[in-house]
Amino acid sequence: MKAVEQPGAFPRTSPLPRLVLAGLALVVAGAVVGPGRAAVMGGARVIPFEQAVERSRLAAEAVIHRRGKETCLRGKLTNALLGLSSSCEAAGQRSGLCALADQAVVQTGWSMAFMDATAHRVLDLIQAKPTP
Repeated sequence: MKAVEQPGAFPRTSPLPRLVLAGLALVVAGAVVGPGRAAVMGGARVIPFEQAVERSRLAAEAVIHRRGKETCLRGKLTNALLGLSSSCEAAGQRSGLCALADQAVVQTGWSMAFMDATAHRVLDLIQAKPTP
């Protein structure tokens, strides 16, 4: 079935109106949050930084030791790093671990090789953290 076109209107099958609205929503969200800050709709709940680090450690160990199916491990590590990224932002942390979490959560298509490398790096950074 073909879309009915009216002069001066977008065809009903065109994604353009939705893209325009999505872009407008991002502009409004950016204006509300302020320059240089990101807003994630439905983002990870902020938990205390040390708790986020511990969750990330447990998720990294689960990946390395294959404690679950690949999809479950991907979800566990993704959620842990999302939580860590949010906690870093809330606590004003700017460590290498926080930078890794920020970089990993925007990566798409997590393969097992990527998850393994990320998990090992998470553990290395946690272990290297200076103690107070």
